[in-house]
Amino acid sequence: MGTHLITGAGSGIGAAVARRLAARGEELWLLARNAVRAKELAEQFPGAKMLVGDLATPERLSWAFGQQPLPDRLDSLQHIAGVIELGAVGDLPAKAWQRQLAANLVAPAEITRLMLPMVRLAQGHVVFVNSGAGLHANAQWGAYAASKHGLKALADSLRAEEHGNAVRVTSVYPGRTATPMQESTHQQEGKEYDPSRWIDPESVASTVLAAIDLPRDAEINDVSVRPGR
Repeated sequence: MGTHLITGAGSGIGAAVARRLAARGEELWLLARNAVRAKELAEQFPGAKMLVGDLATPERLSWAFGQQPLPDRLDSLQHIAGVIELGAVGDLPAKAWQRQLAANLVAPAEITRLMLPMVRLAQGHVVFVNSGAGLHANAQWGAYAASKHGLKALADSLRAEEHGNAVRVTSVYPGRTATPMQESTHQQEGKEYDPSRWIDPESVASTVLAAIDLPRDAEINDVSVRPGR
């Protein structure tokens, strides 16, 4: 049985991954932004352990984690949470950039730093659920894409640094996926949302599990997942 820390387990891809791992009897640690959210996650995933920390304030994560029990080892650390605010470069204010960079890039970097000793101990796996926007940037997506391009750089650097410690690092780049975040994105775009057009979160969860379940003689570095219809 492995031990896994997941961000973004409350809905969408993160919830799908957490459900699959829980069904296998794995030990789950789930990050919640506050105590109220931790209680909701505990009800959603009985038996899972909660860790409270807000991705919006990555500079406070070290202190927050220092006040709570932490896992002794981690077979996987999975960064799945994220935020998105669309807008043209000429219109989007600095705070919108800061919010997305904090949650999508700086917080994953800080959590990785804090949890890396536990991942190294288990010779574990760090998974970054990125986005197609981490490879290509379109109009109105500049800030979000910048945060996700940065996340790719973080993953690539971490992989090179930790290869000698037998830590595997995978970036997953989903296309549009039927999640609450996608519904919000459609609202920002002024488009009608039809979840049947997009990837099922379970399909992305299957990709994540395939990466962490791969035998130790191999490593999936980068994988793109696109809508099949």
